Amino acid sequence: MAVGGGKSCEELAAFLVGLTRKERPRVLYIGTASAEDPESALRMYDRFGARVELSRLEFFPWPPEDLRSTVLEQDLIFVGGGNTANMLAIWRVHGVDELLREAYEGAVVLSGSSAGGICWFAEGVTDSFGPDLDKMDCLGFLPGSFCPHYDDEELRRPRYHELLRVELASGYAADSGVGLHFVDGELREVVACEEGSKAYRVEVRDGDVVEEPIEARVL
Repeated sequence: MAVGGGKSCEELAAFLVGLTRKERPRVLYIGTASAEDPESALRMYDRFGARVELSRLEFFPWPPEDLRSTVLEQDLIFVGGGNTANMLAIWRVHGVDELLREAYEGAVVLSGSSAGGICWFAEGVTDSFGPDLDKMDCLGFLPGSFCPHYDDEELRRPRYHELLRVELASGYAADSGVGLHFVDGELREVVACEEGSKAYRVEVRDGDVVEEPIEARVL
C-alpha cells in the first residue's frame, strides 16, 4: 500500500496489519530514506504497538548477515519517508531491490509512506535531488507514476502536472495520510486517516492534465 505521506494514524497501521491476516504478524520497518533516523523508528513502534513483532532493517555500519531471511521472512514491510534516490541506491548495492521483488511475488504485504510509497511504482515525483521536484525511476512493481504530499506541499501538484505533460507516465496522487491499496497491480481501495482526504487518478488527455478524484474510506 502506497501512502501519501505527511500524516499517519494508528488506524492506518491497524489496516495494514489486517491485510496480513495474521494474529501477530512479523513487521519489518526499513528507514533507509531517513538515514535510519532513530526517532522515526520509535514512532513506528508507537504506531504499531504490541499487536505485531516489529524489527528494523538497517545498513549502517553494514547490513545483517541474514539479509535474505530478514526481508523474506516477514508478513508486512513498511518503508519510511525521506530521500528516495539515496534509499534506492543503497538497496541496489546490497540487492534488497531483488529481495523485495521476491517478497512482492510472494505473500508479503509491501507498504510505505512518501518515499516508501513512491518506490513501488515505475516512476515518481521526488525532491531527492533538491528543492526542485523531479522525475525518478523506481522499482516498477506497480505500473505508472505516483505523487505523494498532494495537498500538503505547495509545489507537488503543479510540478506533477508539468512532468506528466512532458515525460512522466500517468498514475496516482495521494493527499497526506491517504493510502492506496493495490492487489495484483490493480487499485483495490483507498483509505484515509481524515475525512475529506482523497487520492486521484491523473493522466494527460488531448494535452490537458485530468484528475479523477477517488474518495477515500476514513478508517
